[in-house]
Parts: sequence; C-alpha cells; structure tokens
Amino acid sequence: MFGLAAYTLWGCFPLFFSLFDGVPAFEVLIQRILWSCAFLAVVVTLMGRWSALRRSFSEPRELAQKLAWSLGCALLIALNWGLYIYAVETHHVLEASLGYFMTPLVNVALGMLVLRERLGRWQLVAIGLALMAVLLQLVLLGKLPWISLVLALTFGTYGLLRKRVSLDALSSLLVETSLLLPLSLAALIWLSWHGQSHFGDTARTTALMIVSGIVTTLPLLAFAGAARRLTLSTVGFLMYLNPTLQFLLALWVFGESISWPQLATFVLIWIGLGFYSVDTWRQHRKLAL
Repeated sequence: MFGLAAYTLWGCFPLFFSLFDGVPAFEVLIQRILWSCAFLAVVVTLMGRWSALRRSFSEPRELAQKLAWSLGCALLIALNWGLYIYAVETHHVLEASLGYFMTPLVNVALGMLVLRERLGRWQLVAIGLALMAVLLQLVLLGKLPWISLVLALTFGTYGLLRKRVSLDALSSLLVETSLLLPLSLAALIWLSWHGQSHFGDTARTTALMIVSGIVTTLPLLAFAGAARRLTLSTVGFLMYLNPTLQFLLALWVFGESISWPQLATFVLIWIGLGFYSVDTWRQHRKLAL
C-alpha cells in the first residue's frame, strides 16, 4: 500500500501542477523548493531525525565532500523539477512520461559508463532499444525528444550522485532543498521587487504554492515506508506505475495527441523495459537462492 500510494501520487503530479494556470514554471519551482524545505524540516523534527542528520555531517574531513555531492544532487533535482513543471504547463506530459520510462535504462547505461559495471546480454539489448527509440523520433519527426532525454538524464544522474551521500531519502531531500533555499529566496525577492511574483495574488494560487511542499514530501514518506518493507525488485516493478499514469493522463485528461512515430518510440522503450525487468528479476532470484 505504501508503494502503490507513492507511485500513484507521483503519477498524478500532472493533475496538481496543471492547476498553476498562468504561473511561470520558474516561480512554481521556487515556491516548491521553499515550501518543501519548510515542510521537510517539520517532518524531520516530528520524527526526531535531527541528531542522526547532524551525525552524518559531523566528520570534518568528509563534510566538504558530502556537501559538494549534495549540492550536485540539489542542482540536478531542481532542473528535473523545473523541467517537469514546464512540461505539464506546456502540454508535454507524454514527453515527460517517456522520460521517466527511460530513466531505468539511463541508470543502467550510467552504471556501465561511469561505474564500469558489467551488463548482461538483455540489459545491453534494452539500452540498444532505447537508443533506437530516440533515433526513430529524430529521423521521423526531425527533432530530439529533449524533454524526455533531459528528465531521464537528470534523474538518472541524480540517483548516481545520491549513492555518494549516506543519507536516507527524507534527510537527503532536506539537505538538498536547504542548499537551494538561499537561491530560491533571492529569486523570490527579485520577482517581488519587480512585481512579477504571483504569491498572494489570489488565495487559490497562494494555497497551491504552499501545498506544493506537502505534495512533494508525502509520496517520499510513502516510498520510504515501502522501501523498508519490500524487496528491491518489487519496488522496481512498482516504479513503472508513475510514468504509466502520466501516459494515460496525457491522453485521456489533457487530450494530448500521439503520432505513430511517438507510439513506436514508446513501444520500443516498453520492450526494452520488459527485457530489463525480466533480467533484473532473474538476477534477484539467483541471489535469493
């Protein structure tokens, strides 16, 4: 139930961010960072996690390194969040869903290129199908699916850097949003100074901005609960619920059209994910035995 709740909430994010009608994605991102940081601080306080968080950064020799990795994570997740909000506002939810379908395959490719991990035959086939899918859109549509690629690359690289920071997901996101907080406050002051801030314009817009922090944190808490109780392979399979819901919302709720080259791209990615999932399941089964 925790896992289903987390991935269902993430999958329904387009419904929430589409409510910010007339508010630029940049300002929504600023408010999301501010209120996420505030709400995360409250949650960490209620859960009594501050002492554990302080201990994680108590070693002076590792402090600068951890902060550097955390800052890298913060910048990547900010770019990912901002582009996702932009995709929803500009009616590119299909491209966003494709990006999150591609993320597991990007993770595998990064593991091979950066960590020098050895890949199985079917994992290589899955990566090859993903490359074919991108080339198909480039040849048939004459453009790269840049929103999909940037979302997948930023989230995949974020996961790679997160491995360098020994923090749980909740504490890590608090550190990352805290590092972004000064920039967000400076940007908010600049917008307010030039009369471009929408915060306070209407009760509805202001409430949505505040709630964005809660909406960001709730699925993370649910995911943490699922991760403690489920096997990694089960969590991996549940992960596909998020982009699947986004895909269906794009077609049925937002009325986005899908051309046959786009559909072919999705089919290639889905086949690649099928190979990847079966291979992952087999590996975990061998380890269990």
